Amino acid sequence: MYGTIARLRVKPGSTAKLSEELAKYPRLKIAGFVTTMLFRMDADADECYLVVAFKDKETYVANARDPKQDERYRRVRALLLADPEWHDGEIVWSERAVILPASFKVSSMG
Repeated sequence: MYGTIARLRVKPGSTAKLSEELAKYPRLKIAGFVTTMLFRMDADADECYLVVAFKDKETYVANARDPKQDERYRRVRALLLADPEWHDGEIVWSERAVILPASFKVSSMG
């Protein structure tokens, strides 16, 4: 997998709008898109880190060059105080936790 970690300086009061904008991405069915997460820092509510993962570098770069992605980026950028600090790279390890529903019961296999 391949992706980016970006440091974002969010305009005061715009974190909810930023979250709403980013929440659209999974529904767009972007080729190679795996996941995205937005972290808001405890020390500064206007500082966030965005993590984005794609299945490989090729799909990541193709998305970055897509004019539709540029439009999406401009909507996000309007909510920021400055350009993001991008840190692109290969994801060398990742694991997902399995979240079971509250109704799930472990049965004894005597």
